[in-house]
Amino acid sequence: MPNIAVVDMEGKQVGTVDLSDSIFGIEPNAAVMHQVVLSYLAAQRQGTQSALTRSEVSGGGRKPWRQKGTGRARQGSTRAPQWTHGGIVFAPKPRDYRFTVNKKERRLALKSALSAKAAENEIIVVNAITTDEYKTKKIVAMLKAIEAGKKTLIVLPEVDDKVIKSANNIPGVKTAQVNTINVYDILNADKLVIAQDAVSKIEEVYA
Repeated sequence: MPNIAVVDMEGKQVGTVDLSDSIFGIEPNAAVMHQVVLSYLAAQRQGTQSALTRSEVSGGGRKPWRQKGTGRARQGSTRAPQWTHGGIVFAPKPRDYRFTVNKKERRLALKSALSAKAAENEIIVVNAITTDEYKTKKIVAMLKAIEAGKKTLIVLPEVDDKVIKSANNIPGVKTAQVNTINVYDILNADKLVIAQDAVSKIEEVYA
């Protein structure tokens, strides 16, 4: 059972916490994590690209010149693909790139990502992440005190507008709640900063 230090927002150790083996101590499954990350990135794609085929472009109804006798190549339409302003041969059309990954795989991938971060000592547990006002400076000071990396994911037990909006202006820093964390954000972060209450919630939800 991984045991890590609990620090306050000033970086001072205030205790320790035992992390659940079933969440933070499993053997990471790289294949499942890869599949879930692909699914996440595919879902981010807009898929709104669109172009016209030769049947959709306007014009081109009249044959530009007679079939024989001109010395030029035969042409049936000025909207064929080889003409300027002609249609596109295999024109891209709006589509949905999403594909589904089943619930067991998603849970395994999340546990694998958390376990990988725990194994690499990239998890920092803070006893409480709070701020009384909308101040980016306070979150910057906390990240500096706890020696978090440039890319940091802050996990909160629930929505806290003051913390979220204070962290929004910091490049590379993202916030998430227990019910919104995803494998991509965990793996993409240099450090995972988790509020102590969020740790127990994660173990309760994903056990």
